[in-house]
Amino acid sequence: MNALVAFFAHPGRATLAALASIGRVALFTLRALGAAVRPPYYFGRLLEQMLIIGWFSLPVVGLTAVFTGAALAQQIFVGGSRFNAESTVPAVTVIAIVRELGPVLGGLMVAGRVSSAMAAELGTMRVTEQIDALTTLRTDPFQYLIAPRLVAAVLVLPLLVLVSNALGVMGGFLIGTQRLGFNVTSYLATTRQYLEWDDVSSSLVKAAVFGFIIAMMGCYHGFRSMGGAAGVGRSTTNAVVSAFVLILLANLIITVLVFGT
Repeated sequence: MNALVAFFAHPGRATLAALASIGRVALFTLRALGAAVRPPYYFGRLLEQMLIIGWFSLPVVGLTAVFTGAALAQQIFVGGSRFNAESTVPAVTVIAIVRELGPVLGGLMVAGRVSSAMAAELGTMRVTEQIDALTTLRTDPFQYLIAPRLVAAVLVLPLLVLVSNALGVMGGFLIGTQRLGFNVTSYLATTRQYLEWDDVSSSLVKAAVFGFIIAMMGCYHGFRSMGGAAGVGRSTTNAVVSAFVLILLANLIITVLVFGT
């Protein structure tokens, strides 16, 4: 009997720890959402975060999209040439970029840059007791620190993904017309023909969800930092890893359950 209890003890502790973590994240999320819709609103902080998340992330997102679109068009051409389907390059490229690669790669790049920055900033504020000082001054840390970041990420990510989609398609267009021998007019006509509104709407929905995940993971891990500089480092790593995993999971769920038909 003791051996049986010992056998199940470790997975049991792991399961309870996982459930406790999910509960803490859920409670933190509910409190953050409540702070986002309840006055006072810090519009200056909101605009600042929109600039940091959106404008400063544009170069890395844009370069990633251009390079990915160009490489994707080249690979589609190579694969299609094996069964005489080279003409599918424009259609497959635009669908793949807009529906999948644009929002996912854009979300991952922003997560790597923004989630880590949020976790590091809030973690430093936590271990240096600046968050406690805000509470002492009768300022709700959730309204002042977390709500602006959350709202800004949800608003800005769809705009970033729109730019990412356009630049990714442009990268495929450049490779297709300059290297693979496609006619400029026919390439653009095929791209317009096969791009549908459902593709764009699914991309924007994914972007908004990814923005929520990015901000929430960065704020959650940063807000709960402890243990000095080493704790801030762990929080930063956990924020990025959890954001990456949840973005990929959310992408699968949205793709299969919402836009899978």
